[in-house]
Amino acid sequence: MALVQVLGLAVWFSATAIAPSLRAEWALSTTSAVWLTASVQLGFAVGAVTSSTLGLADRVLPQRLMAACALGAATCTAALALTAQGLAVAVSLRAVTGVFLAGVYPVGMRLTASWVGSADRGRAFGVLIGALTLGSAMPHLVASVGPLPWRGVMLVASGITLLAAAVAWTHVRPGPLLSVGARPHCRYALEVFRERRPRLANLGYFGHMWELYAFWTWLSAFLLASREASGRGGQGPVVSLLTFAVIGLAGAAGALIDGVLADRCGRSFAATSALVVSGACCLVSPWAFTWSVQALVPFLAVWGAAVIADSGVFSTALSESVDQRFVGTALTVQTAVGFALTVVTIQLAAVLAAHVGWQFAFLLLAPGPLAGAVAMWRFGRRAGASAP
Repeated sequence: MALVQVLGLAVWFSATAIAPSLRAEWALSTTSAVWLTASVQLGFAVGAVTSSTLGLADRVLPQRLMAACALGAATCTAALALTAQGLAVAVSLRAVTGVFLAGVYPVGMRLTASWVGSADRGRAFGVLIGALTLGSAMPHLVASVGPLPWRGVMLVASGITLLAAAVAWTHVRPGPLLSVGARPHCRYALEVFRERRPRLANLGYFGHMWELYAFWTWLSAFLLASREASGRGGQGPVVSLLTFAVIGLAGAAGALIDGVLADRCGRSFAATSALVVSGACCLVSPWAFTWSVQALVPFLAVWGAAVIADSGVFSTALSESVDQRFVGTALTVQTAVGFALTVVTIQLAAVLAAHVGWQFAFLLLAPGPLAGAVAMWRFGRRAGASAP
């Protein structure tokens, strides 16, 4: 299942990795090109709500649903590479790609949970989130190996995700803990914000999402601007490779470490620690922008690890805090709102960078993780909240 995530999520940031080429070829502004990523986020939110509402994972074998959705995401990405000549078609295909990806990542989490009890779920979800992180960064690795045209990068990403569909179809099976979930309960979608602990878990997640995808989307732009400002050169394989290392390698390590920490020290401690570190990195980023490579790379590695480390912790914390009859509803609401929020910060970061430069743009992200840390600290103060 982790392998499916690594391969299947390769199409998520495929357009982001080749955005500079698209801006040049299609004469796009930065705010227009951002929709190549933002549309995937919106599509994912719509897909998560639709899949949960229709109960697709209960009507179709979940491993078959995951395989079919990976195939759909690969097909949309290949279609973009082969047919798109402008932004309108590209954004439409990216949105549909996001809809399909909602059948890869959340279904993978459900299948993982079917094999692992609560005591070890943090570690298991850490492995899965680490795999998602590696997969999301894969297009940057592809772009770093040579001067491939942007359509070639998209086709390679599509082929990688096609392999995910094959692996899901032939090798993935549900575990003995798989439960047939109830249909989403619309009324409980509002109740989950009235109950104290679920509300705090959601606020922590929303703070995390405020930062995460904007950082992932614009990290390469931040690096490029830093290199140009210091006279180290412009766009090239170095930027792509470093972006992959920060998002993929450091992120995967952070997710695994925090997953183990969540099982041993509690959900609240693991999430709060990661949020504080990533929020501090946001605040330090204007100074780091001017640092030497020897100082900047370790800093970004820490940030890349912390920004994704707690991702699986929020889903686990929420699932342990709500009425067990409506866990599916609660997780659907959390995911949909969180991914819709990323569209706002991805756009705002680009607008702010246009006015003050990339050196200061990531300051916009700091309130999210810092507010999330407060929420998860309060979550842990509740009786028994710090127990895994």
